[in-house]
Amino acid sequence: MGIPGLFERLSTLLLREPEDREQVLLLLHSAYERNLMDADALSIIEGALAASETRVTDVLVPRAQMDVIDINTPLAEILPVVIETAHSRFPVVDGDRDNVQGILLAKDLLRLQVEPDFNLRDWLRPAVFIPESKRLNVLLREFRVSRNHMAIVVDEYSGVAGLVTIEDVLEQIVGDIEDEYDFDEAHDNIRQDTTGRYRVKAQTEIEAFNAAFGTAFSDEDCDTIGGLILRHLGRVPKRHEQVEIDGIRFHVLRADSRRLYTVLVSDDRKPKTED
Repeated sequence: MGIPGLFERLSTLLLREPEDREQVLLLLHSAYERNLMDADALSIIEGALAASETRVTDVLVPRAQMDVIDINTPLAEILPVVIETAHSRFPVVDGDRDNVQGILLAKDLLRLQVEPDFNLRDWLRPAVFIPESKRLNVLLREFRVSRNHMAIVVDEYSGVAGLVTIEDVLEQIVGDIEDEYDFDEAHDNIRQDTTGRYRVKAQTEIEAFNAAFGTAFSDEDCDTIGGLILRHLGRVPKRHEQVEIDGIRFHVLRADSRRLYTVLVSDDRKPKTED
């Protein structure tokens, strides 16, 4: 079959009802096998199709793990929090996390250098509230139209369930998006952060992890620490999910619907350093 014929069939299938999704995927994989598209393109299209079935509740940052700023906190105490977390946006609350006042852009705090009477409340952006049930493809369209990058997710009782960012949505489609806070060097698989915990790439070999943390995980059934976690759970963990294996706690920092990328390891012992 030629390329025009393939694209005609693909277009026809995409115009049908959702029950034909399996046929769409079969056709896409056929195109990949015929070298009509590469693996990255196939993965992105699969992610885009999955986004129409994925709901916000599956990807949000849970309420308890939201980094928020209390509007009553002195500015001198807010700055260290902004520096430590390295986020570009923060929900601002008034005492309770259900009482969201707006969104603060970290860059607006630069005005402190030229405005001694800086009033935090004056620089808050309106917060966008969305239900847990909203589908990701709909949310992405709304983000594009409104140019917002963050939304507060509310539950059926109008309480705050968590937050979601445009990066969370895009990562479900295109996979992990690395930023300046991620690992830069391929060999730097284990890195200590300012809290004393360790950020570990999922691709870290179990042998290297054992050497660093003094653990004794078996590498007979899997080679990497990510594989160990996947095997333990029997599935890909969600972002911010916590997993404990033989006394070691793994907090999932980065993951999408298909892959695990980075975990935070809580352990009092320090990795061994090579002489």
